[in-house]
This record gives sequence, C-alpha cells and structure tokens, in this order.
Amino acid sequence: QVQLVESGGDLVQAGGSLRLSCAASGHTFIGHVKGWFRQAPGKERAFVSAITWSGASTIYSDSVKGRFTISRDNANNTVTLQMSGLKPEDTDVYYCAVTPWKSSWLPTLRSDYAYWGQGTQVTVSS
Repeated sequence: QVQLVESGGDLVQAGGSLRLSCAASGHTFIGHVKGWFRQAPGKERAFVSAITWSGASTIYSDSVKGRFTISRDNANNTVTLQMSGLKPEDTDVYYCAVTPWKSSWLPTLRSDYAYWGQGTQVTVSS
C-alpha cells in the first residue's frame, strides 16, 4: 500500500521559515516526479513546486519562486520543501504528490499526480 506522509507544518510569523518533509512508503517511485501543492478552504488545490527523479530539474509557481526550495532524497524516498520569507498568503494545507509514471518533464496539473499525502497545515501570522 502506497503511503505519503507529510510533516513539518506549523504556525510561524511572517518572514519566518519552515521545512516540510514527505516520506513515501510502499513504492520506490524510481524515475517519478515528486511535487507539492497547497489548498485553502473553498479554493482549488494549487501547484507549488516539483522535482525530477535526478533533482536536476525543478519548477516553482510564480508566487513562491525565490522563497521556496524543493529537494529530494531518493535513498530515503523523501521530498522536502524548504520555505523561507513566509507570508500570510502562504497559509494553506500543503500536500505532497507523486506522478503515476516515470517522467523527465515536470507536470504542474493536479490531474498529473496520482499519489497524495494527507496534508500538513502551514499558518503564517502577520
């Protein structure tokens, strides 16, 4: 059974930093793209960032570019999102996700990802 478990969400002041992690089990995900999305109540789940298997290619949404950094540790089957310069508008539930196939390109649509974690809450106070 495939499981993705996020951790690291917390309450932080604006300008602060957080590190989100997502641990996968039940699948090696060799060659698969891993990503992060976020969602506020009543809103669509939005793309944040993604990374290829090798880590050589990454992509970020315009709203987080320059502030967030995605990385992965394939030996431990984890993906991490380092967030800095946090703003109140970054307050959301953050989800990690994995594509159902091996890929060398970086999808940004929710429908391109098949495996999802349960989410971790990030709250940024002003």
